[in-house]
Amino acid sequence: MAPNRWSSPKRSELLQKIRGFTRSILAELSEGRSPVISIDRFRNYCTNRDAFNCLCSSDSSKGKELITLEREYHARRLDVLLRVLLIVQKLLQENRHGSKRDIYYMHPSVFSDQSVVDQAINDICILLQCSRHNLNVVSAGKGLVMGWLRFLEGGRKCDCINNPNVAYPVPVYVEEVKGIHTSKVAENHIHIVSVAQYILIVEKESVFQRLADDRFCKRNSCIVVTGRGYPDIPTRRFLRLLIEKLRLPIYCLVDCDPYGFDILTTYRFGSMQMAYDAKFLRIPGINWLGAFPSDSEKYGLPQQCLLPLTEQDKRRTEAILQRCYLQREVPQWRLELESMLQKGVKFEIEALSMQSLSFLSEEYIPAKIQAGLHV
Repeated sequence: MAPNRWSSPKRSELLQKIRGFTRSILAELSEGRSPVISIDRFRNYCTNRDAFNCLCSSDSSKGKELITLEREYHARRLDVLLRVLLIVQKLLQENRHGSKRDIYYMHPSVFSDQSVVDQAINDICILLQCSRHNLNVVSAGKGLVMGWLRFLEGGRKCDCINNPNVAYPVPVYVEEVKGIHTSKVAENHIHIVSVAQYILIVEKESVFQRLADDRFCKRNSCIVVTGRGYPDIPTRRFLRLLIEKLRLPIYCLVDCDPYGFDILTTYRFGSMQMAYDAKFLRIPGINWLGAFPSDSEKYGLPQQCLLPLTEQDKRRTEAILQRCYLQREVPQWRLELESMLQKGVKFEIEALSMQSLSFLSEEYIPAKIQAGLHV
């Protein structure tokens, strides 16, 4: 794969690729041949035991999938792909944006399920060698940000610095984010303004709100972001932008359970569904701040705060443990996950508040960061 394969293409380039793709299919059909479409396949992890010799550490294609009209399932899939491609073409031509849900409701009887549209969009991104936002397909955006930060998104001014404990929605159009400048300064020299010392990601909105109520950002000169569970694309892209522009250390606080850990790995390594775009979405330098399995003993959590791992939790944990990147890149994370499985219990971040309502913001987080108690 060429190094610049996933560079951001212009709308005109994408429209040209779309026309070329559809013309090639029509040419095959007009000559009585069944078109064969080759789609690269990507993955960001595997379950091979020899994690150090697998190919997952590379962003290159791990193989190809061939779609042909000779198979009924493939014929339907190609029908969906072409319908979605036509919608994308119109969005680009008119320079408008639409969501995946918008696209689904344009042909609900044909698409039958949202996942069918999602797969088609991912296939189109791979075929056109671009990211989803390049297609003008955007998410509604659910992430929140607060702290020592100031930026513009299009014409919207987000001045968190004036009130660092007030939440702002994470920008949906991340490519439009830029610094606030005056006429005396050239725009291309402007960066996102921040005097923060670090960035903290928290898994849940409830923890984010607790930190806001405790005026955590103002007291600790930081930026706090939450994806409100599994992070969407705008949240991950915005965090990548902050890291690239501000060069700050970044920490992540999640529940001590399999789902919290999976959210942590989504930030760090990306998701399998969007493995083709992982290098633009992952945050390699992220530090896991907690909650660790050992925190239950260290902070004296009562038995009532500890929940037994369900059979589903155990199966999920065992599956995560098989991922090659844990052994290859973050073996300490793997040890912590094994410890949770061995203890057989899980707990939420909020359980640490049994010490006091502001324990997280006044003691747990500041002490861990100052002492370097993260992995």
